[in-house]
Formats: sequence, C-alpha cells, structure tokens
Amino acid sequence: MRQILIAILLFMGVSSVMLAGALAQNIPYHSDPSARVDVPDPSLLPAIRFLTSNDYIPFNFQDETGQLKGFHIDLVEAICDEIDISCTVQVWPFEQIADALISNQGDAAIAGLEINEENAKQFDFSDIYLMFPARFARPINARASDAKNQVISVRKNSSHAKFISHYLPSAKVKEFENEIEALEAMKNGQVSTYFGDGLRASFWLAKNLDCCAFAGEAYFNSQYFGQGLAMAFPAGKSAPRDGVNYALARLKKNGRFDEIYLRWFPVSFY
Repeated sequence: MRQILIAILLFMGVSSVMLAGALAQNIPYHSDPSARVDVPDPSLLPAIRFLTSNDYIPFNFQDETGQLKGFHIDLVEAICDEIDISCTVQVWPFEQIADALISNQGDAAIAGLEINEENAKQFDFSDIYLMFPARFARPINARASDAKNQVISVRKNSSHAKFISHYLPSAKVKEFENEIEALEAMKNGQVSTYFGDGLRASFWLAKNLDCCAFAGEAYFNSQYFGQGLAMAFPAGKSAPRDGVNYALARLKKNGRFDEIYLRWFPVSFY
C-alpha cells in the first residue's frame, strides 16, 4: 500500500526532489536476513564449477581483450573467497547452459536462468540475490502541477504499462516502442514522468545526470516484473547451493555484495 500511495503522490505532481529522500544506496535483502545459514562442510565442497555465458552485459561478458568480466564474475570471485574454495568459470552459449548443468558439466549456473515451474523441475535455486524493480523517473527540476497535466511514458505493451493500468487506471499514459524512447520523451518534455524497467533506466540516467533522476521507491512485483536472479544447481545436490547461500548471506552482511553491485550499477536501480 505504501508503494501505491507514493505512486499516486508522484502522479499528482509531488516533485522528484521531495521523493528522492526515500532513495538510498542500500541494496535490499530478497531473502530473510535473520534466517540461519549453516557453515558449509569443506569436505563436501572442495570446489565449484560455475557455468555462464558471455553475452549478458553487464553481468557476464567478454571485453575487447577477450577477458571475462561483469557483475556475476566479480560475485563468483567474492563467493569463493568467502568460503575459501577453488572455483572455475566456464563459458557456454546461453541456450546450452541448462543441458550442460544437467549433464554434470558444471556445479552451478550463474547466467540468468529463469526461475519458473519448468526449470524448478530440473534445478534447485540459490537465494535470490537481485531483482529488477520498476521505477519512476522525472526531470530533476520538476515542480508540482495539476494532476491533469501529468503524463507517464511507458514501453508499449510492457508489463510496466500493464502495472500502471492496473494500479493507476486514471493515469494519462503515452506509449513508446522502447524504454529509451520513453526516457527521451521525459527529457524533452513530451511527458512529465517515466515508468519502466529500473535497470535499463539506470544506464540511461548515468548518461543524463544533469537532466533526470529516479523518483520514489523501487517497485518489486514478481507477477509483473519477474522473480529476479538466482543461481541454478542440479536438483538434489545441496552442498554447492548451501555454500553459495552461506556466502551470499555473509557478503550481504559484511557489505561486499553492495560494493560489487555499485561497482557495476553506480546509478542504483533500487
């Protein structure tokens, strides 16, 4: 309800400057931070073979020298440091990763495999470590004005457009072919507000810091915006999953996870 209230306030013309105080660089937990996570038995977890792809910028990709880089690569390194084990990262075409994991050519996939019913039959998943929220954005010099003058830009036929239609059915919405066009429309004054994918918007905002900023809170809704990111493991093989979950909890508590996140997403989409 609090998020819906903020959406209504934004729609009614409360400025992004007033709402910006709600935005912090803290990265939220997506699992219970108080849940007990057992220390992994090193005899059961001598090493983890991670599988990933090289075409998911900025999560896992090869730079101009061929070196594998990205948020996921740094996260793997931190996980293995935290539990003091040896790890390797193997690059596979994304469409082959699931089969490679099933055929025991790796112990874990960190490549954005979707958390859905079909995959849940074959894999166990780690705790969710990132979600992709929806965000409002507005020009930084926006001022309150009559609600009837507010227009929200969204990507045409997107889950974000459906979300607005459901929660703000009276809102004036203008649809665009993609997020960049929707963001540019906000920048050039065609609309007053953008609503859409926070990840894509964060990269655009990083190049337009003098223009616009996120406004209000991040919106998490698995029905509209997906379950988020988790690592996949062959079903029933608990040792690597338990080790990863332990490391993720430790990295979150000691702040290293947030450091890695902000290294790759300096304009936080949270």
